[in-house]
Amino acid sequence: MRKTLVGNHIRKLRFHYDEMTQQQLADKVGVTRQTIVALEKGNYSPSLELAFRIAHAFNLPLEEVFYYGDNTKL
Repeated sequence: MRKTLVGNHIRKLRFHYDEMTQQQLADKVGVTRQTIVALEKGNYSPSLELAFRIAHAFNLPLEEVFYYGDNTKL
């Protein structure tokens, strides 16, 4: 599967939030754990709605969770 150009900091953020598990995040945003795994690996780009739900779960703006291209800040 091809990696997407939409990257994210989900894995790092989960560990900054009391070591949240993939399952806990998945439950919080209404997806499967496998979806979170695919997002973290860069194998899946979220819908806009899911991206906002994930950002909201971390209480952060969208652009602090997701980025486009090779932007690896954080």
